[in-house]
This record gives sequence, C-alpha cells and structure tokens, in this order.
Amino acid sequence: MANTSSAKKMVRKIARRTAVNKARRSRVRTYVKKVETAIAAGDQAVARAALVTAESEMMRAVRKGVFHKNTSSRKVSRLSARIKAMAA
Repeated sequence: MANTSSAKKMVRKIARRTAVNKARRSRVRTYVKKVETAIAAGDQAVARAALVTAESEMMRAVRKGVFHKNTSSRKVSRLSARIKAMAA
C-alpha cells in the first residue's frame, strides 16, 4: 500500500493510464480481427480496406506508446502479405 501522497497519486495515474492503454489495445485488436475475418472470407477488396484502417489505428497506438513501432510494423507486414497471397 502506498504511504506517501506522491505514491498514492502515482497509483491513481497508473490506474488511469492502464485503463486508457487497455482500451487502445482492444481497439487495435478489433480492427485487426476485421482484417482477418475478411481474409478468411476470401474478400480481398474488403480486406485491403480493413487493412488501411487497421494500419492507421496500429500506428496511432505506437504514437501513444501502447505498442513498439517494430511490433506494429511486423503485424501490418504480415497482414498485407496474407492479403497479397490471396490474389495468387
């Protein structure tokens, strides 16, 4: 348990930050799931459109400090490779 007033304040700040980051992470996962369902359905046009929105949401999460830049880049790269493989 926090003893000092500054430690108590940090506990409050961390709780707020955790809630915000959790919401952002959940939002990114939702957009990625939309891309994956479009890939599973075999609809390349819908998958590409979903990837554009998912990519911008992932990079926004990077700017906000939720994900590392390379993590989001890797995920975007793998999703786009799967969409590209649909055409072949």
